Amino acid sequence: MLSTIPFVVAALSSSNKLGLALVGGAFIAFALVSAFVLPRYRPNFPGKGMGWYVAVCVLFFVAMVSAVIVFGREAPETAAGTTTGAATTTTTTTTTSSGPVVQGNPTAGKAIFASAGCASCHTLKAAGSTGTVGPNLDQLKPAYRRIVLQVENGGAIMPPFKDKLKPNQINDVAAFVYASTHQ
Repeated sequence: MLSTIPFVVAALSSSNKLGLALVGGAFIAFALVSAFVLPRYRPNFPGKGMGWYVAVCVLFFVAMVSAVIVFGREAPETAAGTTTGAATTTTTTTTTSSGPVVQGNPTAGKAIFASAGCASCHTLKAAGSTGTVGPNLDQLKPAYRRIVLQVENGGAIMPPFKDKLKPNQINDVAAFVYASTHQ
């Protein structure tokens, strides 16, 4: 589970990343000031203000947990889907009865998954891969849009593929991974 955290954070929108960074930065700044600055100038810190200090600590904790809940939430996928560029004749669109619109050709995506090196890092039963560098896609079962964003932008140690693959190829890989993990 811990190996999937960088991938999940990478898939968040910029505003969500900024919100998490700001609240996290404030939390870290408070911790550093409490640990290094205040004790230097007030040796008996927190002394008589222990109640106030504990209350502020609890507030910062609640703020950080709330920020993770609010900013860490994945945006819901729309029924109309998202386009990433010009439409091509090789792109197919499928909709599950309750799922998102999936653009791409899963059959073509399987070949791209193998040729782009995805199988060397990821475990995906449908591809016959058992990589352990990236997350196990069979367990993660990522949303279609999250797959597209991850392949385009990369994250943690995964390189971005938006300059290596065409938009329709990215959609094909995403369609393959999504179809394979959401059966």
